Amino acid sequence: MADLHQMRGRVGRSKRKAFCYLITPPFDMMTADARKRLEAIEQFSDLGSGFQIAMKDLEIRGAGDLLGGEQSGFINEMGFDTYQKIMQEALEELQNEEDFDELFSNEEDRKKLFKSNKEVNIDTDLELMLPDSYVTNIEERLSLYQKLAEIEDQPALNHFKNELEDRFGALPQEATNLLKSVELKWIAASIGFEKLVVKNGVFLGYFPSNPQDKFYQSDRFRAIIAYLTQHPTEATLKEKNNQLMMRKDNVKSVDEVNGLLSRILNP
Repeated sequence: MADLHQMRGRVGRSKRKAFCYLITPPFDMMTADARKRLEAIEQFSDLGSGFQIAMKDLEIRGAGDLLGGEQSGFINEMGFDTYQKIMQEALEELQNEEDFDELFSNEEDRKKLFKSNKEVNIDTDLELMLPDSYVTNIEERLSLYQKLAEIEDQPALNHFKNELEDRFGALPQEATNLLKSVELKWIAASIGFEKLVVKNGVFLGYFPSNPQDKFYQSDRFRAIIAYLTQHPTEATLKEKNNQLMMRKDNVKSVDEVNGLLSRILNP
């Protein structure tokens, strides 16, 4: 794939227009991987697409053993995303070990390592998606979902929203919910939630299941307790199956939950 991409990029670099023709056997005579590679070359044709080509090639070949030299192995079986989550969970367990503290000169260094890559799961009955009627091309939708998953800050999310509106028109409610859910994950991770549930008009935010987690001795947790003590009508703390959670009733939208959690973070 890299050779084909480089060859294509070196055609027509002067004042004269040039063309590159790639002749292939019929698709039904190719292997599945060969078809995927050609489709990737066709899809990623813009200037600067080398990174996307490389990632697609990695996806087709399999990531292999992350810490070794092999390019195949158990990561290919479980999926790269799942492997990342397992690695993150291992790091989170380590941060609760007393001996692990000695690796950090200050709290800022710890925050940089754990600033979360942590994925907060959201279970909701609200529709969070780009509807088929809004973005009709399935490949385009998948590309937009991938792009959204890579966004890490509010300015980039605002730019993504403006781009959607410019290309496809006003956002339907499902797309608005989707973008708001990205904000919700960021805020939830900052607060310290492991999981969120927004169903039947009820919001539940689950704190770490390990009662010995250092989160419960943090200034962040004390600030949450202080806010809810001062504003008892906003939300309540409950315990279920030995796990602490925050509950808010009569929730009508993701934006309403965002507002609550933002006020807790910045009272």
